[in-house]
Amino acid sequence: MQEDVIQPDRFTFPCVLKACGSISALWQGKAIHARVIRNGFDSDAHVGNALVAMYAKCGSIEIARQLFGRMPKRDVVSWTAMITGYTENGQDEEALQLFCEMQQDECDAIEAARCVFDGMPHKDLVSWNTIIRAYASNGFADEALKLLRQIQLVVVKPDSFTIASVLPACGQLDALKWGKEIHKYTIQNHLQSDVFVGSALIDMYAKCGSIESARRVFDNLSCRNVVSWNSMITGLIQNGQSNDSLKLFRDMLLTQIKLDSATIASVLPACANLAALRRGKEIHNYLIRSGLDTDAFVGSALIDMYAKCGTIELAKQTFNTISKRDLVSWTSMIAGYGIHGLGEDALALFDQMQQSGMKPDHVTFVAVLCACSHAGLVKEGWQYFNSMSQNYHITPRVEHYACMVDLLGRAGCLEEAQNFIKKMPMEPNAGVWGALLSACRVHLNIQLGEQVAERLLELEPQNTGNYVLLSNIYAAAGRWDDVAKVRTMMKDRGMKKIPGCSWIEVKNMVHTFSVGDKSHPQSEKIYAMLEKLRRRMEKAGYVPDTNFVLHDVEVEEKENILFCHSEKLAIAFGLINISPGTPIRVTKNLRVCGDCHTATKFISKISGQEIIVRDTNRFHHFKDGLCSCGDYW
Repeated sequence: MQEDVIQPDRFTFPCVLKACGSISALWQGKAIHARVIRNGFDSDAHVGNALVAMYAKCGSIEIARQLFGRMPKRDVVSWTAMITGYTENGQDEEALQLFCEMQQDECDAIEAARCVFDGMPHKDLVSWNTIIRAYASNGFADEALKLLRQIQLVVVKPDSFTIASVLPACGQLDALKWGKEIHKYTIQNHLQSDVFVGSALIDMYAKCGSIESARRVFDNLSCRNVVSWNSMITGLIQNGQSNDSLKLFRDMLLTQIKLDSATIASVLPACANLAALRRGKEIHNYLIRSGLDTDAFVGSALIDMYAKCGTIELAKQTFNTISKRDLVSWTSMIAGYGIHGLGEDALALFDQMQQSGMKPDHVTFVAVLCACSHAGLVKEGWQYFNSMSQNYHITPRVEHYACMVDLLGRAGCLEEAQNFIKKMPMEPNAGVWGALLSACRVHLNIQLGEQVAERLLELEPQNTGNYVLLSNIYAAAGRWDDVAKVRTMMKDRGMKKIPGCSWIEVKNMVHTFSVGDKSHPQSEKIYAMLEKLRRRMEKAGYVPDTNFVLHDVEVEEKENILFCHSEKLAIAFGLINISPGTPIRVTKNLRVCGDCHTATKFISKISGQEIIVRDTNRFHHFKDGLCSCGDYW
């Protein structure tokens, strides 16, 4: 071939190298390697894979590893060639270690690694632990638990590393029964005092919703490290106990344990959940003092915290201080703009992100579509949704379809939203139908609401929110008999409506209020303030909108109920306790009602105070009688 002056190409070299490997012709293989370099094919991935495989098959595993390490881009063939080379040269531990590195490199080759594992003639405990950890950490929880069963059948006794590797699988599957069995095993084999086992147990119990068990494990640990503290703090937040997580964080500060970026990323969501801005700022100051504020991971958590505490300006300042922004940083800032109704800013930042060379992923597009939804940017929403597959080769997931239904529903395009659902390539989930039902509530489409509710109740028969939404639709239409039927259905099924509540942070303390609440020490002052506000608001033209009272009672009683809504109580408390010129920040666990929205506009005008209200959907910035949402929410 060479005598005919025909030059070998990227397809020829791999064929010849494969032949050298099959007969262990190392000398000839090296000569071909030299020719590869002279012809400029040494950076070609296809040829590089062939070289790695050839050297490995010829027993020169060190050269193979050097070549593998210098490869500019590795694919599944590269990893498989190197792993197989280690196995064929009797270096099983190195093969499995390389497999772990492969997972970190996000190369999807779990099946190839399993083939390597199954082909090992002698499997020791390290081998079992590595493959179990690989399955558990890559979302194959079922396989991880199956391997745990198999390990016991081959009379290999699981150790602390096995347990710490397999417990996350129980958390992923919500397999509390399995987790308890493993916990029992750790006690019987005196492994429960191991800090890594303890941390894994805490994480498992928390993810399975058994936070009391997680706390018992934590309290019984004789030695705690940063991982066990982080696991407990995160577990409390995941189970809705943000206040307790902040208390635990303060306890952690009193220890000699050095906080890491994971600790901060764990505790900042608690500040966000409680809208505890002052505490969030204190943590930020700690980060600056300890030099952790430049970490992109921490920076993203700070952006999220500031945005959810209602201070989008501080979120933007934090974003600007991150020197090396990753995709999470960009996405967090886009999402922050979105929940504040700043859709144009979110889209502008998305364009800026692309200009920087950063490519969006499916999470980024969720943030973009949500931003379009909150700002009513229907045309732009369609453009970005269609661009996912056309321009970015990202197949839209069910959450993207849910965002589009929400976008169309908020804009009143209910028929278009319904047709969009019918054309979905996958089965609509509860998130999709829930978005449409919420739109039916806002736009009082009872007929469609009944149809959607029927689908939702089939999918989520135990979700009280769906019953409440349907009941509210009937109540708004004055169909009290149907309201009674829905409430009877809930009662018969042992379900209770989640009570609405609002909270506000004052002087580093979070104060919570429910509708008609008189338990607060300052209740007398709060109700006096409300009465004062009511008189001034009525003079200014405020008329209570009793359509938002979902009870069949007299008009006067409806007006009294309206004025005792939790967000109004929190705002009155804020006016009493927060100095003029300082924004009042209130968070509500449900969607703010239309009357409270109108009333808060009047209160902001009368008091001259800026009021920031965060509900389950977005932020409302009230100032001088206007709201940032433009009455679109």
